[in-house]
Amino acid sequence: MLQLRQASDFFSSGPGSGKGTQCANIVQHFGFTHLSAGDLLRAEIKSGSENGTMIQNMIKEGKIVPSEVTIKLLQKAIQESGNDKFLIDGFPRNEENRAAFEAVTKIEPEFVLFFDCSEEEMERRLLSRNQGREDDNIETIRKRFKVFLESSLPVIEYYNSKEKVRKIDAGKPVEEVFEAVKVIFTSNSEKATV
Repeated sequence: MLQLRQASDFFSSGPGSGKGTQCANIVQHFGFTHLSAGDLLRAEIKSGSENGTMIQNMIKEGKIVPSEVTIKLLQKAIQESGNDKFLIDGFPRNEENRAAFEAVTKIEPEFVLFFDCSEEEMERRLLSRNQGREDDNIETIRKRFKVFLESSLPVIEYYNSKEKVRKIDAGKPVEEVFEAVKVIFTSNSEKATV
């Protein structure tokens, strides 16, 4: 069981909303360790492990990888980081992920950052980013949107009921979005020191 001084935040929003860009800014500005569930899963695929093959097949179908697989990868990354402040990007993806993560790690986020961005804008960004990712094609992108709406929005609603969601309009330019992010992180860190 992983026991940490809790200072973790979940970062959730649809694919292509700017999570990766803003996570890099948050890490640089606030000293968090960025843990991207997607990056950890892609690294596991590249490892050629049995888990990697299963993950690859699920991602191709636009499905959510089993919680225990992702949590194990996140726990390993948390333990290896040497930091006590984490920004967990792209997880939890559904209510079962959320409950399993909190039960296994005993970590509940201080807050959940939610980027509100239209499907049209996210699709445009994904198709233009050209990172060579297998899941950046129109068919898979639309499956990912559907999964996000059906599975991830209920997680946002759960945390919203606990007054932990901080919502940002992510359709704006990168710099404006980060100014809004800074306000949230600065006010949260001030509350933690009071």
